[in-house]
Amino acid sequence: MALFRSKKQAGEAELDNSRLPKHIGIIMDGNGRWAKKRGLPRTAGHAAGAETFRTIAYHCRDLGIPYLTVYAFSTENWKRPAEEVSAIMDLLRKYLLEALEKMQRDGFRIRFLGDITALPEELRELCMETLSVGNRVDAKYQINVCLNYGGRDEILRAARAWASDVAEGCARAEELNEESFSRYLDSRDIPDPDLIIRPSGELRLSNFLPWQSAYSEFYFTDILWPDFDGAALDQAIADYQKRNRRFGGI
Repeated sequence: MALFRSKKQAGEAELDNSRLPKHIGIIMDGNGRWAKKRGLPRTAGHAAGAETFRTIAYHCRDLGIPYLTVYAFSTENWKRPAEEVSAIMDLLRKYLLEALEKMQRDGFRIRFLGDITALPEELRELCMETLSVGNRVDAKYQINVCLNYGGRDEILRAARAWASDVAEGCARAEELNEESFSRYLDSRDIPDPDLIIRPSGELRLSNFLPWQSAYSEFYFTDILWPDFDGAALDQAIADYQKRNRRFGGI
């Protein structure tokens, strides 16, 4: 697992278009600290982070990266103050309403990773509508939103689903392997992330895609998420392109 921590953002990076990652995962971290540095409420940081997400999503699409997965709300985030949780849910609702209008025009679809059954009813129904509309879009670019997501929770839910299939005779225990188990995960049919980026200076996964990131490359930067931009993403990709991915081989 290669780790890189950027201390200072470099200038514009030159990218090799033949070696772009097919799937980038981003832990969108640092909204609260960004707001605190400016004497603003944490909700203002989340609003600024939502705008950054829009910028980065379109930048990935324009680069020709087929998959982007973002950590929007974790299973642990329910512990935050009710006002902050409500603000995040409202931002998600506004984004999905916007996406419903733009998916067809801009050629992307949205998929959700996580247990959306625990979301407020209005947001849950909006997620289902977004999925339905996205399935009708001829898209070359997919955004995966981790919503009420935790990697351990995902693996547990997958294990329960597999055990249920075994009990019902739809699966055989002796045939279980990594490939067959992956089909029970929220990320089924999505390639594992090539590159995972975490802004804000923290150096951990925080329960983000633990199964899928077994051979991902990691890039850490001190930039807070609301300040992350296209140039910062290009720098992360440029660093990724310098690495030799051996997947356990020589």
